[in-house]
Amino acid sequence: MRNYENYALGNWIKGDGEGTPLFNAITGEQIGTATSKGLDFSEMMNYARKVGGPALRKMTFQERGLMLKKLALHLHSIKNKFYPISFQTGATKIDSWIDIEGGIGNLFTNASLRRQFPDLPYHVEENAVPLSKNGTFIGHHIMVPKEGVAIHINAFNFPIWGMLEKIAVNLMAGMPAIVKPATLTSYLTEYMVREIIESKIIPEGSLQLICGSARGILDSVTSEDVVTFTGSADTGKMLKAHPRLIEEAVPFNMEADSLNCSVLGEDAVPGTPEFELFIKEVQKEMTVKAGQKCTAVRRIIVPEKLVEDVQIALGKRLSKTVIGDPTIEGVRMGSLAGKEQKKEVTEKVHQLAKSQDIVFGDLDNFEVLGADKDKGAFISPILFLNNYPFKNTDCHNIEAFGPISTILPYKDINEAIKLAKMGKGSLVCSIITNDMKIAEEFVIGAASMHGRILVLNEACAKESTGHGSPMPLLTHGGPGRAGGGEEMGGIRGIKHYLQRTAIQGHPTTITALTKQYQVGGEQNTEGPHVFRKHFEEIQIGDTVITKKHTVTLDDIENFADLSGDKFYAHMDENSLDGTIFTERVAHGYFIMSKAAGLFVDPEKGPVLLNYGIDECRFTKPVYPGMTIGVRFTAKEKITQEKKDEEDIAKGIVKFLVDVYDDENETVMLATILTMVRKKDQS
Repeated sequence: MRNYENYALGNWIKGDGEGTPLFNAITGEQIGTATSKGLDFSEMMNYARKVGGPALRKMTFQERGLMLKKLALHLHSIKNKFYPISFQTGATKIDSWIDIEGGIGNLFTNASLRRQFPDLPYHVEENAVPLSKNGTFIGHHIMVPKEGVAIHINAFNFPIWGMLEKIAVNLMAGMPAIVKPATLTSYLTEYMVREIIESKIIPEGSLQLICGSARGILDSVTSEDVVTFTGSADTGKMLKAHPRLIEEAVPFNMEADSLNCSVLGEDAVPGTPEFELFIKEVQKEMTVKAGQKCTAVRRIIVPEKLVEDVQIALGKRLSKTVIGDPTIEGVRMGSLAGKEQKKEVTEKVHQLAKSQDIVFGDLDNFEVLGADKDKGAFISPILFLNNYPFKNTDCHNIEAFGPISTILPYKDINEAIKLAKMGKGSLVCSIITNDMKIAEEFVIGAASMHGRILVLNEACAKESTGHGSPMPLLTHGGPGRAGGGEEMGGIRGIKHYLQRTAIQGHPTTITALTKQYQVGGEQNTEGPHVFRKHFEEIQIGDTVITKKHTVTLDDIENFADLSGDKFYAHMDENSLDGTIFTERVAHGYFIMSKAAGLFVDPEKGPVLLNYGIDECRFTKPVYPGMTIGVRFTAKEKITQEKKDEEDIAKGIVKFLVDVYDDENETVMLATILTMVRKKDQS
């Protein structure tokens, strides 16, 4: 038995006093204690702001992304160390896999997002906005890391995933974090934080840990901090109303447990693949993590005519769920996280039983393999039936945070939508159907009260991640009871930790601030052709003014023969009535191809390849007899890491291709992406 420690101010610290006892959820034996007494939360926050924050903000998005990748690779290499401790929380191997490897996977995903950010410590968002007639005054948006600390108050059910999915985002944004896991399972979080700190992969001060109570931590927040909460709606609402959060206008992201539902489409009758998928998915969502998931299915919404079929099929599948010690082969459901959780879930089951009937399961009579069910926090799956879900509404208001769910009948899809929305806001719902009209009607009707909707059928079943799995590139959150917040969501999640600021000025000024060339900004036409320069030698604004070319009818004819594009506007001058064209028009792709012929320097040099075109627009028709030229300008530079020692050191240069006519008006704009060798190959 040991005293689990907090990580604060660069040190591992045992709290003062005896602390909260922590137990093995399977055996009921005490494994240690945890307390935060004696910690100065205000000092911890100042440490994060003064030590961790500056170190992270000096790094570019590319460097922070590579840091996350390195951390993910390290944790993945030692992942097996976490499983034995995870089993003590009552989690099975599959449950633990979701928590441990799912959390590490979140690091990998966020690391890959570096490719969507500039090679800068701050983000340049979207495109410039013209603010004047002649283009000498424009606006743009930049997003800089907030100079505060992210405070993550997490739930007990995912001690690793809950931490990693949040810190991956704030670290990528350049903001330090203080993590407060639920004390009940904090011993697993503490073990992983030790491995993270010992790896020295992230800067000191960018991660601190509180294993005991964090009461009072919000008293010291400022307007540049961000607070996130995962847990019960009641606790979340209490925190959200903290006077300091209101006074300082502190961003607060809440992800609360919700009464999620799964809907069986009317087409998914017994014998169809979709009916089998539905039964399998609901059983899985009831029993994975012993139902202790914020996304678990609490309400099973089925057509009236299929209620009995669902009850029988689901009961058979639940009866095969082996409950017991997760370390024993064949066990498919472990225990709840602790005795207090079992007591709370039992009370909620009794409350629900007042207005609906138990059709499967028993709180007292069930078998447990390899453990004493009275010593551990074990509970049986409980399936209710509520024949009058619009009258008996406890199931829409009371959540038993365990393997507990209720079958609810509906007459038509409109009733199914109403029942789904009676949860008053959910993180997720799913509909299992192969009828696209049913799917469309339900999704559009239910979307306003759900953060995510899964449409499941045989076509996607093999690769579907399932009802209960939030994905890093999609938002996780929901309206109403679910908290009204969102987290993850790819770059959207990262932006929660950045301050968006509008900047205004001349294009040359905005170019200097954004490190991205803005149309109308100063161009440097001196020196060698940009294709003669290595990555380090190219400067934003370096420009090549090309020779010119007069477009002819032969160009149009030859390109049509070469490409096979004989669209009437290019080939038939008698078919132009009612169009915007006054004569045969050159192919847009000819203009783009001819532009390449004008700006390319063909001799071998530092440019390795051209691998893409972004934002290509044809802005003015080009007719035979018109003369075109190109202004070819270095727009943005992004360095690339070497994959291995044999790889070439290189970077990506984005060039603005501005094709103009003899009236100096732009006829085509595009951005091409080139891979350019670095001069320094070390």
